[in-house]
Amino acid sequence: MITFSEALSYIEHAIKGIHYPKQPQKLYEPIAYLLLLKGKKIRPALTLLSCNLFKQTIDEAINIALAWEIFHNFTLMHDDVMDNADIRRGQPSVHKKWDENTAILSGDAMLILAYKYLAKSPVHNQKELLDLFSTTAAEICEGQEYDMQFENRLDVKEEEYLNMIRLKTAVMLGASLKSGAIIGGAMEKDKNLLYDFGLNLGIAFQIQDDILDVYGDPSVFGKKIGGDILCNKKTYLLVNALNTKDEKEKKELLFWLQTGNNQKEKKILEVTSLYDRLLLKEKAHEKMEYYYRKSIRKLNKVNVPVEKKIVLMNLAKELMNRNS
Repeated sequence: MITFSEALSYIEHAIKGIHYPKQPQKLYEPIAYLLLLKGKKIRPALTLLSCNLFKQTIDEAINIALAWEIFHNFTLMHDDVMDNADIRRGQPSVHKKWDENTAILSGDAMLILAYKYLAKSPVHNQKELLDLFSTTAAEICEGQEYDMQFENRLDVKEEEYLNMIRLKTAVMLGASLKSGAIIGGAMEKDKNLLYDFGLNLGIAFQIQDDILDVYGDPSVFGKKIGGDILCNKKTYLLVNALNTKDEKEKKELLFWLQTGNNQKEKKILEVTSLYDRLLLKEKAHEKMEYYYRKSIRKLNKVNVPVEKKIVLMNLAKELMNRNS
């Protein structure tokens, strides 16, 4: 079995080997810039590790792994425009380094590039992979749409929020794992168990991200702390705060949601204090743990020797104890 570090090295080498057309430079340079920024590369690593559960060699899985990494970064490039996010992985986001039109068009080119790498997968797997990839891509768009709709709602329920992050974030982790299992020749039951492992891990991962945006260390998180608070982004914390039965706390929260960002630091401080009083960090941790444990139960059921699953188990554990 390969290690997570070996999977990352394999992916990083493959990314550096991507050849882009020389012109127009402004179209392709942002793609290379974003892909080469220091990132976790969890999705393509999951693809390779999943394939390795069933097959000793992982060479045939590298193209679909690259497709997921390129597609993921395409969503980030566009998300940063929609969220007006200045920083990505500790560096200027594409729309800040260049401009919004460049970020939109280069993002479109990334999506096309992702499908080109998908098409390089083994011929006998292409139909199944294409169906999975396209379904997942559509679901991610659905999740993004729900996320945008939630911006103008103060009555978002926890169940709605969890469904949104399932679509926007978790389905790609599930699909990354399932695609590796497809290349590896896994049985249908094991493909689906690995998908469910990734799906539940992805939900836990996003709840952890919501926590880190408020309580993380900006020097390791790679983004400014409190960004979600400043843009009134619906997170697990905010949704539960809005659903509090404490009318005094809710009134204070609504005041800060309606206040412009001329008091940025104070807004972050006051909303965070409100989260603290409502014990929402603890509630979020409990929910994160629930989905994490559920993901591990799915992984335990995959019909391969336990020792082969240790890398994935350890990776899942590390993701739940991250600070960035």
